Amino acid sequence: MQKGLKKLVIWAIILACGYFILSNHFIFIGSSMQILKKSRLTLEYTFFSTQGKSAESIMNVDALREDGIGRLLVEKGMITEDQHIAILEKYR
Repeated sequence: MQKGLKKLVIWAIILACGYFILSNHFIFIGSSMQILKKSRLTLEYTFFSTQGKSAESIMNVDALREDGIGRLLVEKGMITEDQHIAILEKYR
């Protein structure tokens, strides 16, 4: 009985970790990591680094743009609010 319960708990932990990974983007900005909620469960752009990329090229990624990476870039000072709005206007 205890062995079965232990396996069940381990599987529950593994599934919870998998769900967490599938439902979040892990964005590396400089030396820090930010977590951005995904709009749907997917492995697409789960890990993403902004190093060496312009704000325009980052915002060019549909999945990230739709999930709100622009707000994150504004918060981190990589772009201004006006730049964010201008970039979003190009995709509307």
